Amino acid sequence: MRTTVLKVSRAVTAVVGAVLATGCGDVLAPSPPPAATSSAASFGQKDVQTDLDAAIAAAGLPAGRTETGFPLADRTVSPGTTDKKRKLLALSTRLSPCIVFWSPEETDNNHAKADSAEIRRQLDEVLAQLVVRGWKETDPSEEAPVGDDGTLFIASYKKQGWILNAQHSSMPAWTQSKAIATKESCFARITDEERTLIEE
Repeated sequence: MRTTVLKVSRAVTAVVGAVLATGCGDVLAPSPPPAATSSAASFGQKDVQTDLDAAIAAAGLPAGRTETGFPLADRTVSPGTTDKKRKLLALSTRLSPCIVFWSPEETDNNHAKADSAEIRRQLDEVLAQLVVRGWKETDPSEEAPVGDDGTLFIASYKKQGWILNAQHSSMPAWTQSKAIATKESCFARITDEERTLIEE
């Protein structure tokens, strides 16, 4: 199970990184997201976002950045755009209904050790509240040293076809917590060609 979770996590990270790397300068009209294929009664993107928002509120935290989809998923490209960028944006648009992202405010700035510990505590609180809402831990959480004075914490949870990967990275001059929920069935349909595209 850990292997599957890590593959999905790497795929999400690679797609986000590749899409962001293309930049956002060449933009024409926005393209509409694909229509949802699941029934109204199914557990979907909005339900995941609701769970995250409720967990944040129950943990007593200020509202963070809970977002759906990819940052550039609603953009099209100019005639001079490379073929790779076109394919990446098309892939991100297709996968956008299958992603929910959360991070506390300002976790991308520099923090002292005490701040890092507090940010980690906030993440732990949110994860505990998600368990209350029916999210089940798929594997024991892991924490490992990174470099000379850093740590990386990883935890994975699952609910009704969605996998949530939580991560806290703490380095001497950089700290970040985040959680990315992905719909398993969407990422299972990524082709070998698309996987190669996002891993290049």
